[in-house]
Amino acid sequence: MSRSWSRTSVAIAGATAALAVLTACGGGDPAAAGDGGHVTITYWGWAKGTKQTVDAFNATHDDITVKYEEIPSGGAGGYAKIANAVKAGNAPDLVSIEYPSLPEFVSQGSLQDISQYVTDDLKKQLLPQAVELTTLGGKNWAVPFDAAPQTYYYRKDFFTQHKIEVPKTWDEFRTAAAAVKKADPKARIGTFFPDDPTTFEAMVWQAGARWFATEGDAWKVDTTDPATKKVTAYWQGLLDDGLVNSATSFSPAWTGALKSGDTVGYLGASWGAGALKGLVPDQSGKWAAAPMPTWDGKPAGGMLGGSTWAVTKDSHQAAAAVKFATWMSTSPDAIKARLSSGDSSAYPAAAALRPVAKKAFDTGFYGGQDLYGLFDGAAAAIKRDWAWGPTGGTTNTTLKDAFGKAADGNGTLADAVRSAQDATVRELRKRGLKVAGQ
Repeated sequence: MSRSWSRTSVAIAGATAALAVLTACGGGDPAAAGDGGHVTITYWGWAKGTKQTVDAFNATHDDITVKYEEIPSGGAGGYAKIANAVKAGNAPDLVSIEYPSLPEFVSQGSLQDISQYVTDDLKKQLLPQAVELTTLGGKNWAVPFDAAPQTYYYRKDFFTQHKIEVPKTWDEFRTAAAAVKKADPKARIGTFFPDDPTTFEAMVWQAGARWFATEGDAWKVDTTDPATKKVTAYWQGLLDDGLVNSATSFSPAWTGALKSGDTVGYLGASWGAGALKGLVPDQSGKWAAAPMPTWDGKPAGGMLGGSTWAVTKDSHQAAAAVKFATWMSTSPDAIKARLSSGDSSAYPAAAALRPVAKKAFDTGFYGGQDLYGLFDGAAAAIKRDWAWGPTGGTTNTTLKDAFGKAADGNGTLADAVRSAQDATVRELRKRGLKVAGQ
């Protein structure tokens, strides 16, 4: 029987604490905001709508001014920029960090423990899965912003024209993939992204895999469990049979295939609704969204991305930074400002903001479909026994490189997953951490 996600998170973080991975924060006592003085904080991020959100905060708050710098997304260089700034001692006060990368930044001592500012009242407002992913060793390391439940987007006009049923299971997805190819030899039901391991990880998460766990004071790593093997074999079969495209995510090739109709589906997440609308605006009314297919037809999911706000270790403005982060995550004015960009379809971790987001996001592109109702169901179905490890950068870089080779026919997805296992174990040992069963 799987342990609860709460027990898993505490156990994993407990092991990291025992191994001195969760280091003490630096920078002395943080300055408090709201004591009559004015505080200026610096913030780095990249999510769509962030500038509008910062502008709205600065226009309505006299005690804190936020200076925002847009940086590349995490995997595109943003995380390296943050890490280098922390090492150089000139990091901003607040940074965007996605859930999968948070444990690594914590383990490297780059962030402050903000437990004193993350109140029980705040936690109660947020999706439990999001709170658990930001809680390590019984300490809070970030304020969750959004969840990213998996979602399948598809060309409703194409499916309707060719009488193809929207798949509810992965078996039906393969059947539908064959039907799409038969209806139009150039068209494919979706794309395998060799550059984006997080999409694959969300699918193995959905299938019930647990890549990271602990045994006593040691890490247990298993990327070759039965659930992962099932997902790996499934996608290898789709690639071998030419039933899906392979392209770099959000590349000109992928976008071009969407525009030409050579790709008629997108396995993404809640945030993908805004991204897709911005990529192919001329296809308004032709797209719809559906729950992600599952193995048995019952609701289940993983999380694909999702953002948090974390305070860097040397910040002297932790109280003010968390006050701003909490406003971004829980204020109706904040989510209205973010979605006013037209490109963001963020699904807030704060339950009270979801009706606000639903009203703010124009779903005309999707024929007026109730997307946020769909996201609600998908978020509730996110499995609760997954945790990220402290070497996510190594794991994902290895997967990215090996997936790229496999997509070109040089190796298999199974080879890629095995190489990720080996590289992760090596990196854990390099950092002086124990690895169980290796």
